[in-house]
Amino acid sequence: MSAHTRIPALIPRAGILSVLTAAALAGSTLIPSASPAAEAATPAGKALKVAASKKGSPYRYGAAGPHRFDCSGLTLYSFKRAGKKLPRTAAAQYNKTRHVSVRSRKAGDLVFFHSGKNVYHVGIYAGKNRIWHSPKPGRTVRLEKIWTHSVWYGRVK
Repeated sequence: MSAHTRIPALIPRAGILSVLTAAALAGSTLIPSASPAAEAATPAGKALKVAASKKGSPYRYGAAGPHRFDCSGLTLYSFKRAGKKLPRTAAAQYNKTRHVSVRSRKAGDLVFFHSGKNVYHVGIYAGKNRIWHSPKPGRTVRLEKIWTHSVWYGRVK
C-alpha cells in the first residue's frame, strides 16, 4: 500500500479541507494587507470608498463636492474625508504624491493621465485596471477601465 492511499484512511477528506480552510483564513488575518477590511481602514481605502459612494454625481468644472465634482475635486474631496490633504489641481496633486510604478500600484492610489509632461486628469485606482473618476461635462462619477497607457501613479503620503 502506498503512502498516497493511506492518507485518506488517516485523515478524512472533510478534515483535510477544514485544515486547509483554517490555514487560508488564518493567513488572511495574519497579513493585514490581505484583508479587505484592513485595506478599507487605510486613508487610501477610505478615500476609495468615498469616491465610490459618489457614483452618479454630475461633473462640474471647478466643483469639489459634496454633490458635484470635477476630476481633481473628486480626489480632493475623497481624501479630505479620509483625513488627508491634497492640493486642488490634478498636476499639483501629482507633485504632492509619492510616485509608484504600475507594478506597485494599489487600490486607493491616484492615477494621473498625462500628455507628455502635462497632467490633465486624475482618478482613484480601484484595482483590476479600473478607476473611480469624474470624467467630463455631461458625465457623472463612474467606475471605468483605464483607457490609455499614458498614466502615472501616485500614492498619497
